[in-house]
Amino acid sequence: MPSSCKDIRAALADCLQSSECVLIQRNQPSDCLRPPLVDTLPTRCQQLKRGYGDCKRGMIDMRKRFRGNQPIAVSKELEGEKPGQLYAGAGFSRGDGVKATSGNEDEKVETVVGVDGERRVVR
Repeated sequence: MPSSCKDIRAALADCLQSSECVLIQRNQPSDCLRPPLVDTLPTRCQQLKRGYGDCKRGMIDMRKRFRGNQPIAVSKELEGEKPGQLYAGAGFSRGDGVKATSGNEDEKVETVVGVDGERRVVR
């Protein structure tokens, strides 16, 4: 099996093993994934089931044939890490290069001599 779906498959298996359907009702994990029992699964397991199906479908999608599936990082979500920055460049919230002003600063005024010899004030 290609590595793009292994992480989500393992997360789904762990979720099923710890679900009420397997632990208390003693059903097979494969039976818990089929209808009438699929509705008794926790929301997280249902989401993982949906994601795993999308991953498997993406493996045969001709539009993704060369690029492959996008890697799914389940472990970061389980550890509670925030996702990284989605665009290039420095983040705005860090304040890099942004200077706070109070509004009472003096304007910078320069005097420039033009080609015709006339002095001009540039703000």
